[in-house]
Amino acid sequence: MDDPIHAPSAAAQACAWGGAAVFVASLTFFLFSYDVTYGVATTGPSHLVPIVWNVILFSVFAFHHSLFARSGVRERVGRAVRSLERSVYVWVSSVLLILVCAWWKPIPGVIWQVTSPPAVLLLHTLHVAGIVLSIASAAAIDIWVLSGVRQIYPSKATRPDAFKSTGVYGLVRHPIYTGWFLAVFAMSTMTMTQFVFAVVSSGYVLLAIPFEERSLLVTTAGAYERYRQKVRFRVVPGIF
Repeated sequence: MDDPIHAPSAAAQACAWGGAAVFVASLTFFLFSYDVTYGVATTGPSHLVPIVWNVILFSVFAFHHSLFARSGVRERVGRAVRSLERSVYVWVSSVLLILVCAWWKPIPGVIWQVTSPPAVLLLHTLHVAGIVLSIASAAAIDIWVLSGVRQIYPSKATRPDAFKSTGVYGLVRHPIYTGWFLAVFAMSTMTMTQFVFAVVSSGYVLLAIPFEERSLLVTTAGAYERYRQKVRFRVVPGIF
């Protein structure tokens, strides 16, 4: 049982569990937006205004991620809110993702449209596999840690410097991102609206990986370096 002296307050629990709920809601809204809303091809003249708007919009979301990846920022937030540091990140990140998806501008055009039934089935399978892979990879780490809930229960906290090298984490170091690439690009019909989202978000992921790994190398006392030596590839086995 938890030590009642160190039990989280009702406010802390509301913040952490509320953040987890918003986290799930943001991912659900993203999937609905990407697969349904953005999947509707629009017509009209092509121009750069909606593309520029979308890039700026996603850049705000990406900036928040990059900012919170800095150990100094996390330490300052941690000093202010203690065990709710991750929850603060989850709240802001989730709300920003919802806003990005809601305010994403449609862009006329279709990049490709696959009509062959076997190819359509293959792409649908890869799309679903990407979603499942991302969720399963998050669960393998501990989805309660990622959502900020575990941190408010010190007696249940897991070691922050332990890195799995089994399952998908024995193949690539960032299987969540592998799943992301599959989910956003494996589309039988790729509208321009979807394509811009896929390219911009994936470009950010590729840029963020080196910075994320650099931070882990600095903050995990050699644990991540040992993991990196065991698992050579970042996202694609045998390639990258």
